[in-house]
Amino acid sequence: MRFGLFGVNSFQGAHPATAAATARLAEEVGLDSVWATDHVVVPATYDTTYPYDETGKMLGGQVEFDIADPLIWLSHAAAITERIILATGILVLPQRNPLVLAKQVASLDVLARGRVHLGVGVGWLEEEFTAVGVPFADRGRRHDDYLTAMRALWRDTKATVDTTYASFADAISLPHPVDGGVPIVIGGGSIRAARRAGRIGDGFFPTVAGPDALQPLLETVRSEADAADRDAEAIEFTVPYAGALHDLDDGKRRQAVVDELCWTAEAFAALGVTRVLVPPLPADHLRALAEDLDGRFGTTNSVIGDSAK
Repeated sequence: MRFGLFGVNSFQGAHPATAAATARLAEEVGLDSVWATDHVVVPATYDTTYPYDETGKMLGGQVEFDIADPLIWLSHAAAITERIILATGILVLPQRNPLVLAKQVASLDVLARGRVHLGVGVGWLEEEFTAVGVPFADRGRRHDDYLTAMRALWRDTKATVDTTYASFADAISLPHPVDGGVPIVIGGGSIRAARRAGRIGDGFFPTVAGPDALQPLLETVRSEADAADRDAEAIEFTVPYAGALHDLDDGKRRQAVVDELCWTAEAFAALGVTRVLVPPLPADHLRALAEDLDGRFGTTNSVIGDSAK
């Protein structure tokens, strides 16, 4: 089991001192990755239902909070770290120009010496699409066409693509990523997202409440990969931890909080999950938690060396 941080670029994480400290500390304590979230804008009011909370609103309806651009944040992290994986979790792909994004991601991957993972999703907030000027309808097809375009630009010296939402001929976009591409992690908590991950993803980033909700999604990923004649075992599963970690400073509650996280990670591992993500924590809490995880799983300090190979 590997462990990382998610949401590193939001709230205080968007500020320079905290951003630098978070990236350095995550690497220092042996976590394997940092994952930056994405919203270009958050409308002051919105009617679209947030699919990952029973209230239908993200963060309980809070709309005024800092979110640094994920690629800019990860570029900053790349300059001050050496080994940790730099990932988006999740970037709203249909809102980007795929040629511009392909150049940005490839450049970051080269400068980071091959440490980038690109987590992408179709998005859920219709009002944000409207503000950005991108149609909300058919965003799934747009998402898939953009991935086709980006992979071609990363793979071919003179790339040619002709799809519904991406069309160009003999386009040269250099440098290419270190390994001729970057791992594409498909985000989303729906069956449709799981099918997409099985068909075209290198990884899957489901936002679920726990192991019971996760199992049918992973079964869908594997069956879809088999149907597409892909190696289902090669698809990596990364799951954010939905439990509360705010009681780590309470001596009476701390062990119960850590045990709950470890139990959940073990249950995820039994389903084939290879990475669990926790939110950024105060430095002393994160150091202590990393020691707990290393003692329980014996992986946090060894995995980081493997990720740099």
